[in-house]
Amino acid sequence: MDLQNIPNIKNTDANNFFLLAGPCAIEGEEMALRIAEKVVKITSDLKIPYVFKGSFKKANRSRVDSFTGIGDEKALKILRKVSETFDVPTVTDIHTNEDAERAAQYVDILQIPAFLVRQTDLVVAAAQTGKTVNLKKGQFMSPEAMQHAIRKVHDSGNQNAMITDRGTMFGYQDMVVDFRGIPTMKQYGTTVLDVTHSLQQPNQSSGVTGGRPDMIETIARAGIVTGVDGLFIETHFDPANAKSDGANMLQIDYLEKLLSNLVAIRKTVNTLG
Repeated sequence: MDLQNIPNIKNTDANNFFLLAGPCAIEGEEMALRIAEKVVKITSDLKIPYVFKGSFKKANRSRVDSFTGIGDEKALKILRKVSETFDVPTVTDIHTNEDAERAAQYVDILQIPAFLVRQTDLVVAAAQTGKTVNLKKGQFMSPEAMQHAIRKVHDSGNQNAMITDRGTMFGYQDMVVDFRGIPTMKQYGTTVLDVTHSLQQPNQSSGVTGGRPDMIETIARAGIVTGVDGLFIETHFDPANAKSDGANMLQIDYLEKLLSNLVAIRKTVNTLG
């Protein structure tokens, strides 16, 4: 996948990684614009190609009283406003075939959640919009199995697809990243590492997913060394009070230092050939 096929993508330096980052869910216009403004400034300074991420709704929740969104149309319009305000592309996840057609009117990349990546109709519906498709690797799938998911996109006439590793289930309440999967999946297409979801601790007895945000830099560094094309990081000004996935999000004040370190590591890795 050529990053230049994504509208509004900037700093398309093949020697650097790209970044998908933003809040887990769109909680409101002010928060989305505030997060986007900060990340745009950081990534512009560091010459990192940037895509703003925000879910317009959350369909996969542990409990019926969990936050699912502020309204589909309202959240999608906020994503469009972020794109227009800061001239950056946007990505959001979809859950149904109808979501694909609707969200494609507002965003540049359609993301298939990990639990749904084997749903052929959904993957094909996303591909047929012509938008770039980001396929999250199922927590239950091997890296090798993702070649079939990406082939569904290509066979639907869309060559713009990427794979995102978000960890693999390890027991009932933890995730691990098998870094052998990065070079494996790079054989099939552009590959991203979802740093923050890889640190989730799902299936807690409370019904609220836990996480290990203290390990974000460790996982991100390993991903850069292993050769990922891009990173996916959920970030928020106040993770403790975020309405979704706060336990594994990065506090946004730490983002600049983290990315600066990762850019330095990437430059070092590039010199090794």
